[in-house]
Amino acid sequence: MTPDSQEFWPQSAQQFQQTLSEGWIKAFQSFQNMDLGSEGAPLAAPTTKGPQIRFSPEKLQELQQQYLKDAAGLWMQSLQGATPPSDKRFAAQAWSANPVAAFSAAAYLLNARTLMGMADAVETDPKTRARIRFAVEQLTAAAAPSNFLAFNAEAQEKAIETKGESIAKGVQNMLHDLRQGHVSMTDESVFEVGKNVATTEGAVVFENDLFQLIEYKPLTAKVFEKPFLLVPPCINKFYILDLQPENSLIRYAVSQGHRTFVVSWRNPDASLAHKTWDDYIEDAVIKAIAVTQDITAAKTINALGFCVGGTMLGTALAVLAARGEKPVASATFLTSLLDFTDTGILDVFIDESFVKYREKEMGKGGLMKGQDLSSTFSFLRPNDLVWNYVVGNYLKGETPPPFDLLYWNSDSTNLPGPFYAWYLRNTYLENNLVKPGKTVVCGQKVDLRTVDMPVYIYGSREDHIVPIGGAYASTQHLPGKKRFVMGASGHIAGVINPPAKNKRSHWIREDGKLPKTHADWLAGATEYPGSWWTDWATWLKAHAGKQIPAPKTYGKGKYKAIEAAPGRYVKAKA
Repeated sequence: MTPDSQEFWPQSAQQFQQTLSEGWIKAFQSFQNMDLGSEGAPLAAPTTKGPQIRFSPEKLQELQQQYLKDAAGLWMQSLQGATPPSDKRFAAQAWSANPVAAFSAAAYLLNARTLMGMADAVETDPKTRARIRFAVEQLTAAAAPSNFLAFNAEAQEKAIETKGESIAKGVQNMLHDLRQGHVSMTDESVFEVGKNVATTEGAVVFENDLFQLIEYKPLTAKVFEKPFLLVPPCINKFYILDLQPENSLIRYAVSQGHRTFVVSWRNPDASLAHKTWDDYIEDAVIKAIAVTQDITAAKTINALGFCVGGTMLGTALAVLAARGEKPVASATFLTSLLDFTDTGILDVFIDESFVKYREKEMGKGGLMKGQDLSSTFSFLRPNDLVWNYVVGNYLKGETPPPFDLLYWNSDSTNLPGPFYAWYLRNTYLENNLVKPGKTVVCGQKVDLRTVDMPVYIYGSREDHIVPIGGAYASTQHLPGKKRFVMGASGHIAGVINPPAKNKRSHWIREDGKLPKTHADWLAGATEYPGSWWTDWATWLKAHAGKQIPAPKTYGKGKYKAIEAAPGRYVKAKA
C-alpha cells in the first residue's frame, strides 16, 4: 500500500473539505462562547449567536492537496529515519533518536500548519478571522506532543536517567505552583523587592489610598531645575523600571542629573474595589504632578508615562489643559496607546458583549484579579510563556533559573472593577480619547489637541501589547513638537535596553517628518545601533532647564520621608 493510495487516504476532497469546515466552525463557535475570565485568558463573554463564517472551497482544495503532498513526504521521510522539522520544542537529541517521537513531532507540526492555513482561509470579517487564528494558535499550542509525558521523548529519557526523580520533582513543582496560583517562570525564592530588585536609593515622600510617591537620592552634585516624574502602568509594579542597577531606567535618569520621582501604585484590595478611572486621574496622576511641584518649588515638571501609565498621563494632561493648567513642560510616552485603532492581538478579546459582561460583573465595584490579567498576557505567547514552563517544571522536574524580569512578570496586580470597565469601553472598544470632547474625565471634556507641549514618543518594533502602529498613532493627535523613535524587540525588552549593553537598534527620522502612517515614517528613517536611551536623554536635557544644587534631604515642608524606597505598596501581593 502506498501513501497516496485510496486505501491510505479514504476521504474524497469533498469529504475532506466538509469535515474540516464543519468541525472547525463548530470548534471556533464553542471556543468563542466560553468565558475564561476566571481561569484563563478572557476571550469573550457568553453569547447566544456565533459569527457568520465559511470557507472558500478553492482554498480548502489547495490546502488538501498540500496536506496530502506533505503527509506523503512525511511518511517517506519517516521510513528513511529523518529527523523532525526544526522547532525548539523538539530540538533535543531524544526526539530525533526515537523514530516514533520524531514522527509524532513532524505530524503534529504538519497538522498545526494546516489548521493555521485553514484559519487564514476563513471568509468572514477581520475581527472574527483574528479570533479564529488566536483560537487555533491556543489549541495547537496546547496539543503539542511535547506537553504530555506519554509523548515527550526528552522527559521520558530524563525520567529513566534519574530513576524517576525528575517525575517526583515535577509533581512537587506542580503542587507548589497550585498553592501559589500560577506557573513558575523563574525561581521566585531568589528575589526580594527592595533587596535585589528595586534597589535604587530613595524615600517615599507622599502616599494616599492609590499610590506612594518615591523621590530618589541624587547621584550628581547638581540637578536640573525641572524635576522628572515617571508614571508606570498600574497593571504592573513600577520596578520594571528599576530591576537592577545596570538596567534601571530610574537610576539612569537620576545619573543624568534629573531630580526623579516615581509613582508606586498600591495593589488594590477590596477597600479600593469602587475606585474609578476618574479617581486614578485626579487622585493619583494629577496629585503626583502637584506634589512633585510642591516639593521642588518648580513651576513646571517633565513627565513620562509607560504603557497604560502613558494613557493615564495623556488623559490627565488633557484634563489639566481643560482647567487652564499646564504644569508639565514636556512628556515622554513609552509604548503607550492614546489612539486605540491598532491594538494588535488584544483586539480579539474586545467586543460589545464582552465589555457589557465586565460592566455588569464589576462596573459598580469589584476587582479584576491580577492572576487573570497575567494569564491573559501570558497566553498571547503560549509556547514561550506557558507551555515551555509546564514542560520544564512538571515533565522534566526542573527549577527555572533566576531571572529578574520574569520575577516581575509574575508579581501581578489587581485592578478596581470600575476603573477596568471604564478603560475597556472608552479605549479598546470605542476609542474615545482621540474623539475631541467625546468623553468626560474629572468633570472635563477630554481633547488631546489641548496637550500642547514637546513630546517624545517611543514604540517597540515587535511589541505585541502596544503594536508599533498604535504607538506611532499618538503623533497624529498631539499638537506640540514631537519626536518619534522606534526600538527593536518587544514591549519590555525594547524599553529596558541600557546603553552600556550596546544591544539592539533604534530608528530615527532625522528630517523630523511625521507622516500619517508608521510605514511611511519608517521609509525615511535611519537605523542606529544600540539603545535609544541616549537619544532620549539628550532630548530630555534640552527641556529640563538650568542646573541647580542637588537637594540634601528628601521632600520638603509637610512632605517628609515616610519610609525608604521602594516602600510598602510595591511589596503587597495580589
